[in-house]
Amino acid sequence: MFGRVGRVAVRHPWLTILVWVIAAMGTAALAPPLKPVSDQAEFLPSHYESVRAGELQGRAFPQQEQPASVMVFRRDDGGKLTGEDLADVQKVAAGLEKAGLDKIKKVETSAQAVSPNREIALAGIVATTKDPYNADLLDSIKQMREEAKPLLKGTSLHMGITGASATTLDTLESSGDTDAMIMMATLVLIVVLLAAIFRSPLIAILPVLVITLVFVVATGLISTAAEFGGFQADASIGSILIVVLFGVGTDYILFLLFRYREFLRLGQEPKEAMGEAVARVGETIASAAGAVIAAFLALLLSSLGMLRAMGPALAISVAVTLLAALTLVPAVFSLLGTKAFWPSKAWRREPRHGLAARTASLTARRPALVAAASGGLLAVLAAGVLNLTTVFDNAGSLPKNLESVQAAETLERGFSAGQTDPTQVFLEAEDGGKLERSQVLAYERELSAAGLGQVTPAVFSPEGSVARFGVVLEHKPDSTQAIDVVSGPLRDAAHQAAPEGTRVLVGGTSAVLADIQHATHRDYSVVFPAAGIAIMVILGLLLRSVVAPWYLMLAVGLGFAATLGSTVWLFQNLMGEAGLPFTLPVIVYLFVVAIGTDYNILVVARLREEVKRGNAPAQAVRQAITHSASTIGTAAAILAGTFGVLLLAQNSMLQQMGFAVAFGILLTAFVMALLLVPAVTTLLGHRTWWPGRVTPDAEPEEAPAREPALARHG
Repeated sequence: MFGRVGRVAVRHPWLTILVWVIAAMGTAALAPPLKPVSDQAEFLPSHYESVRAGELQGRAFPQQEQPASVMVFRRDDGGKLTGEDLADVQKVAAGLEKAGLDKIKKVETSAQAVSPNREIALAGIVATTKDPYNADLLDSIKQMREEAKPLLKGTSLHMGITGASATTLDTLESSGDTDAMIMMATLVLIVVLLAAIFRSPLIAILPVLVITLVFVVATGLISTAAEFGGFQADASIGSILIVVLFGVGTDYILFLLFRYREFLRLGQEPKEAMGEAVARVGETIASAAGAVIAAFLALLLSSLGMLRAMGPALAISVAVTLLAALTLVPAVFSLLGTKAFWPSKAWRREPRHGLAARTASLTARRPALVAAASGGLLAVLAAGVLNLTTVFDNAGSLPKNLESVQAAETLERGFSAGQTDPTQVFLEAEDGGKLERSQVLAYERELSAAGLGQVTPAVFSPEGSVARFGVVLEHKPDSTQAIDVVSGPLRDAAHQAAPEGTRVLVGGTSAVLADIQHATHRDYSVVFPAAGIAIMVILGLLLRSVVAPWYLMLAVGLGFAATLGSTVWLFQNLMGEAGLPFTLPVIVYLFVVAIGTDYNILVVARLREEVKRGNAPAQAVRQAITHSASTIGTAAAILAGTFGVLLLAQNSMLQQMGFAVAFGILLTAFVMALLLVPAVTTLLGHRTWWPGRVTPDAEPEEAPAREPALARHG
């Protein structure tokens, strides 16, 4: 089948290219734009308590005003605030309120906003939108910081803005334009590495142009499917799409080009060589794409809206990339023929494969030693997982010189860390009637007696059926300590103290994060096994084997653990970080497990091909490693380098993600795919393919003499 597809593409190259150009123009012009999704209810399922609390808050307190950020005032000398200082606080707040900034409703102060030690004063910034991440609101927070400078002149005060919106603003600015940085790094790496390997400007640039065309088509199809297919795809998926499309696309193009070059060296004409290359590696590419698509579609089983939306979008992008690899790429390169390699003539000569050949020879001669050494290395690195701690504290990953971080530290000199974002406790009458004030006061006393945080007086809904309490914790709302308090003791105490005939819901940032933590752990136990089973089925169909998929997936699992363990060893044990981002295992799953499986598939498919040619297992391993090393090494270097750019970011969370994925890809490529898997395959020998049998072709291929090839293309 794949041979027929390749032959159609190379026989009608202009038509194939025209179809792709029309598809790109059509999707770009007609597809609806991707929309941002920020509704928390879309992130967590509705049965979680924090989501139900948010819905109750919206119904019972529709006009509720919650500060989006907080201004923190202190004296320049660090002393106690005087009466004159507090008057200046009022003037600054009034001046900023009169500035008429977009999305800013008012700036409020109160006597209660002065700390007990009189060192800190606060002013709340109330927005006209309930979305603290609104782009216009973030712009206004940024402008407010500038507007405050002349108002503070002549006073003894220093002011900083912190809270949800201010922290989000600083996060965006500290990371810079991450999408642009990733895109630029990817393009540079692809061009430089391909130019160095093939010594041709055309081969360096053409994959970038092809994948860019694929990106346009894929994005259009994703937005169309999101609009009419009943699933959501967040506009923020752009940066992940860039990496997936360029990473996977480059892999598939390299798989094809290296085989194309092999057949040209055997003396075949360009169109014949490309058709044969598609026939040989088409099934491998399709299986690799199928494994990645299955891994991404497994995200549909996630309980988190963000991951459920990400799964179909990434699956569509890989499917489009697969179609392009089997049609567009053969059409373009068969049209150019050997001119694609201009001005280099190195494509005519078989490279020496020095290091790859030595590695292949060692693996073939001493497979047990290589398997023990590579597997042992991965096991040692994987041991770090035992100390893995996940954190939700986004602000803690930011550089310490940012205003929101410094203002939060200043606030803690006079208030509890949770002052800017108290946990919300809602007491509701079950029958919809009015709550008795005596009931509410008694409940407030019991909640306070639990000693988990300062409880603010109840605020009643207009109908009197709901009372809202704020619980100010000593810890930051997104800290592990706050999440542990809310998910356990606070929720237990709040529910147990509920008077008869009422129900209690606990919400707020810490409660949402506690529910996300629960949902994430549930997803790990469902999504990862489902993806593993799907990938094993695909491997079984490709290799016609029951044995090979088992040890391949065990190797992938070991590589996954080794990647996380390495990141723990570096960032937690050596650099002293409190923990790693809670999303890191999912990121590693997406890019190390899903995409990294491509390399295993390529090696084992080549091993099977060599055995089918009549080679003994040891010789098959020599040939497979020798001829696959440059393909895998180049593809891994590009993908790892793309993520490695994140190590330059100031945000430690981005640094951790960048290291984990870059190092994980390198482990997968150079330790697992080129050492561990071939070594185990050699040890198993023909049992690898059980219950099937790989029988040699009736007429094994023999390479034509080199001179005719040189003469024909010279």
